[in-house]
Amino acid sequence: MSRLPFLTLLLCALSLPSLAQRTATLAQDIKLPEGFEIELLYSVPKDKEGSWVAICQDNKNRCIVSDQYGSLYRFPIPAPGKTLDPATIEKIELEIGHAQGLCYAFDSLYVVVNSRNSKTGSGVFRLLDTNKDDTFDKIVTIKKLDATGGEHGPHAIMLTPDRKNLIVVMGNQTQLPKDFTHSRVPKLWGEDQLLPRSAHFMKGVTAPVGHIAKIDPEGKTWEVLATGFRNPYDAAFNRDGELFTYDADMEWDLNTPWYRPTRVNHVLAGADFGWRTGSAKFPAHYRDSFGAAVDIGPGSPTGVCFGYQTKFPVKYQNSLYVCDWSYGKLYAVHLEEKGSTYGGTFEEFASATPLPLTDILVNQRDGALYFTVGGRRVQSGLYRVTYRGRESTAAVSSGPPKVNLPRARRGALERLLQKDSPAIGAKRLDRVWMALGSPDRGIRHAARAALETQPVNTWKNRLAGEKNPAIATAAFIALARADGKSSANSIISGALSFKYAELPSKQLRLDLLRALTLTLARGGQPEGGATKRLIAFLDQIYPAVSPEENRELSAMMAYLQAPSAVAKGLMLLENASGQEEQITYAMNLRFLKKGWTPKLRTKYFRWFVRAGNYQGGARFKNYLGDFKNDAVSSVPDSDKTRALTRIINTKPEGGPQFGGEPRKLVKMWKMDDLQGLLGAGLEGGRNHANGRKMFGAGSCYVCHRFNNEGGAVGPDLTSVSGKFSPHDLLESIIEPGKEISDQYGASIFHLQDSKQVVGRIMNLKGDTYQVTTDMMKPSATTKIKVETIKSIEASPISMMPPGLLSTMSDEDILDLLAYLLSAGNPKHELYQN
Repeated sequence: MSRLPFLTLLLCALSLPSLAQRTATLAQDIKLPEGFEIELLYSVPKDKEGSWVAICQDNKNRCIVSDQYGSLYRFPIPAPGKTLDPATIEKIELEIGHAQGLCYAFDSLYVVVNSRNSKTGSGVFRLLDTNKDDTFDKIVTIKKLDATGGEHGPHAIMLTPDRKNLIVVMGNQTQLPKDFTHSRVPKLWGEDQLLPRSAHFMKGVTAPVGHIAKIDPEGKTWEVLATGFRNPYDAAFNRDGELFTYDADMEWDLNTPWYRPTRVNHVLAGADFGWRTGSAKFPAHYRDSFGAAVDIGPGSPTGVCFGYQTKFPVKYQNSLYVCDWSYGKLYAVHLEEKGSTYGGTFEEFASATPLPLTDILVNQRDGALYFTVGGRRVQSGLYRVTYRGRESTAAVSSGPPKVNLPRARRGALERLLQKDSPAIGAKRLDRVWMALGSPDRGIRHAARAALETQPVNTWKNRLAGEKNPAIATAAFIALARADGKSSANSIISGALSFKYAELPSKQLRLDLLRALTLTLARGGQPEGGATKRLIAFLDQIYPAVSPEENRELSAMMAYLQAPSAVAKGLMLLENASGQEEQITYAMNLRFLKKGWTPKLRTKYFRWFVRAGNYQGGARFKNYLGDFKNDAVSSVPDSDKTRALTRIINTKPEGGPQFGGEPRKLVKMWKMDDLQGLLGAGLEGGRNHANGRKMFGAGSCYVCHRFNNEGGAVGPDLTSVSGKFSPHDLLESIIEPGKEISDQYGASIFHLQDSKQVVGRIMNLKGDTYQVTTDMMKPSATTKIKVETIKSIEASPISMMPPGLLSTMSDEDILDLLAYLLSAGNPKHELYQN
């Protein structure tokens, strides 16, 4: 977590002549790491050249850009120290524009149009210079695309590392072409939900959408590489030939159990990354999907590129640069090999208020980084970043990729997903089968996908004698997806043969539960006595230790209408520490018909009263309303007593209360009160379950993410143990304004009428900013017209409120610190993988 000293904040005031002059944010107002410099090369006249959202470089050291709602333009890259001369900008005089992807390749310009209102419609097009006079004069249609409108259509296009083909990146409002030639993703896509979802965006849309494809230069082939994205705008290959993208969150879902922050994905061939509408999104641990390499946080992902061939220090040459449009951040992501795939960290590289980044590239000739800002008709500009510091900028060797045996093994399995791949014989099938048990997630994923492409009858019988739980659970998942209806009874019998409590990790237990869920979702309730046997098995293990397991178990128990589902689900609901976990159980209880008593119904509907004060994204209240309406509809008329009706109609009062009983003030703690306890007090076996409970009691879940739970408007605390000592962590909680993270700092907007608004820009459109003013209410925004702003300066006050520990005892606080500092420790059941 980057931390900005208080003094620096006071020196960061912005005079904002740029606002009065309608120019892009001035270079002097953009924060960069030490040694870097930035130039504003051009402030785009909106009335003439629009707002630029895509940029590429041609073979003559010229840039080509696109206005989101208009034309394409071309200009020479300015010499060092020079700005862009408007006279050198030429409009491309063809009836094409509205592009969100540009790539100069094969002596032509590839243009990806995302607009139903353009002359061409949405799709991939190629501009040719047929008479070699340096003027594009012909448009060739490569592929028309069915994009339903908005900004989730087709986006970036880029060359493959071998420079023989192209990659196209598409959001989830782009339909898979009906004439696609091949899919490396097994064509077994489904929604895989046991209970009806709640959705308030793109209702009725089903998988597969949000995909990345490979095409040949003429567009004769369209090969689907991966699906299940929400809205990635761009992608880039690293030196090893591995593809990465930066996918969007759904800000309306903030503080729900299914919220996924913006994230860098390693785009594995054959992967479904699990986006589904509304509450149906796949969590990161599903093994028929694939998680993130790096979670970033809330934002609007746009351009992506690696820093190769920049004249930057080595660390930044190797960085993956990802642009966040809404919060005005350019992140440098530092990827690290993690077996056959990648993990990593990130830092804020460039930021300002506003800085709506749209696209980015490296100019190989001058070693500088160029990016555009714009989009949605906001003020647009072109910038150049160079390094003038003391560190060496010697080029990192770009020799042949170093040997990575796990990656090579994964690659060999993924080649089985390619079109015209040779049939898998018995010996190769043996290798695929053994790879299902690999501890490497990438290898295991590739093996499962490869298995799913083979006829079920060639491998189904192998499960009968399989004793390795890692192999068996992966094969159960594959069989459920490929043949769930016919093989349901055999999958259930096989799964129930394993002793759940003796499975060696939480992840294997989750895999077993996922296999059962998929079997029920695709095969329906099993026939004969299998349902009773399954309920008896689930009853023995429910509730489990971890929230992830209980999410799956509560859904299955509800789907099967298990007699104990109500009592056990309500117990979990009452004891859950944060609103996300509580919503999970409330959501899964809503259709249950059996097991209710007047007392249990009263508890359930009192939770909805309490939850009325919970806060989240723009559709948070709608989701809760859906669940409550479903729950009310499930109550028989005979059970709708006056007392119950009164509770159902009760309006919430006061602020959020995450526990069943109100908490009392213990003390307004200060650092001096607790410093002496940090040494010995954190040694030995602290109560991590209570620490997790305190994370909810202190309202931490509202803003912070931890182990894939919680909000995202504040820093993700999962890796806090590697960044903070116990003293620093406690200080950041008790005195949140002492040091403020660059990434989450607020701004003070001084208005012309002498009023002030304090918060963070979270969205922009035209000449209006939408500012979040309360982190505890992420959907509550204030609209500010640009012309009403006098100046903007960084706020020296943290948006994190003080006093969050005031209802805890000193022992509770120590448990909370121990819980946060031990994330990832395999000794603790809560973190087992």
